[in-house]
Amino acid sequence: MISKLPRWIWAGAWALALVAGMVNVVGLLGFEHQAVTHLTGTTSLLAAALGARDLTAALHLAAMIGSFLAGTVLSGLIVQDSVLQLDRRYGAALGLESLLLCGAVPLLERHSIWGMYCASCACGLQNAMVSTYSGAVVRTTHLSGMFTDLGIFLGHALRGLPVDARRLRLCTLIISGFLAGGVAGAVAFHRLGYPALFIPGGLVAAAALAYGIRPVRGG
Repeated sequence: MISKLPRWIWAGAWALALVAGMVNVVGLLGFEHQAVTHLTGTTSLLAAALGARDLTAALHLAAMIGSFLAGTVLSGLIVQDSVLQLDRRYGAALGLESLLLCGAVPLLERHSIWGMYCASCACGLQNAMVSTYSGAVVRTTHLSGMFTDLGIFLGHALRGLPVDARRLRLCTLIISGFLAGGVAGAVAFHRLGYPALFIPGGLVAAAALAYGIRPVRGG
């Protein structure tokens, strides 16, 4: 499937990884100091809270997981397919993600936990949408799979085995985008506070507009 990805998706994948990197850093630097773009650590924290019988923390962490899941459900409702179809409603999904990110700002400024839930929902929506149009070979909101694939390819190269150059390129693309977004998000948060989320929200809105006006053709 990766060999069939059009060029504009490669650019879009980097941009969305950058968006996710910014959002996650804002979550980590904010009042909850919590990641929002992936669920592995959140699930471990939930397990720890359950083990400690900390019901308040457990309910909050379960809500974070539920918010991410709700975003993936929204993506399934909007996009409705598992194969790239340029007539599908990716623009609507991107627009909704932008609204969720921008809507999180006033909530977070009031230290409302609902802002975290909005951001988590936006990330779930993005990750599911990208997985849908890419045939489940791209994840833009977390890097475990990208680093795993990168390590496998390096191992293959050391053994003199053939390496999937396009997949290697995709891994480095996503990692670099997420890292760049993290740096930008940290700088923006220290200067702007939670309104830093308007930057990824605006980028996603611009992507939604660009998708809406682009010619309906591949590659």
